Amino acid sequence: MALSFSALKTFLNEKAVQYNTPTFIESDPIQIPKRFSKKEDVEIAGFFAATIAWGNRASIIKSANRIMNLMDDAPYDFVLNATTKDWEGVTPFAHRTFNTIDLQFFMRALQHIYLKHGGLHTLLSPTSKETHMDQAICRLRQVFFSIEHPQRTTKHLANPAKGSAAKRIHMFLRWMVRQDKNGVDFGIWDNISPSLLSCPLDVHSGNVARKLGLLSRKQNDQKALRELDNSLRSLDPKDPVKYDFALFGLGVFEKF
Repeated sequence: MALSFSALKTFLNEKAVQYNTPTFIESDPIQIPKRFSKKEDVEIAGFFAATIAWGNRASIIKSANRIMNLMDDAPYDFVLNATTKDWEGVTPFAHRTFNTIDLQFFMRALQHIYLKHGGLHTLLSPTSKETHMDQAICRLRQVFFSIEHPQRTTKHLANPAKGSAAKRIHMFLRWMVRQDKNGVDFGIWDNISPSLLSCPLDVHSGNVARKLGLLSRKQNDQKALRELDNSLRSLDPKDPVKYDFALFGLGVFEKF
């Protein structure tokens, strides 16, 4: 689909407006953190929902709700105060390859992060020299796995240092950072500029981006993410990830 820059920008702006509405929440995992109002509850609920966000979206939502139930529907309080007995009580659990062992460790790691490192917001806040969020994600990952951990669990938190596009964590960052006036994204991490965000790159957004000429690289890896970053920032340098709604909507809802 060959469009001029101006026509492409107009088309994607219209699609972003079309899908960046509260109705988007009805079938999206973002509905999990939407259950909460306390900042830390939103962060933790969002982090878990994003972590398991692969596969059928109805299944993702069901599994994420199950995690919230296992945490007594009070994720921040649970993370702060859970004991070994509490962690051992969150069984059985399985969502695709994310199982009880992974869930128990994620809860322990989050407790360590909130008690010792100021929480997810602090660890994921970029320095003034960083131009995208990958270094912040690597910092989070380093602290996350600084305590004793099962090796199998490391695959569930993406590593940009090894070339991952880190789709799920970038989606989580969009939820927390992006200043959304339409009631979808939270924008509660207002010290982080939305201009630093990257579009969550998956099969749907990648395929649509290629058809529109925004992306040429065939793999959905970190190099492709940087290429897509550049394309979307040329369209809107202040809010490039609003186009996630356009790419996702075109791919999932319109089979573009």
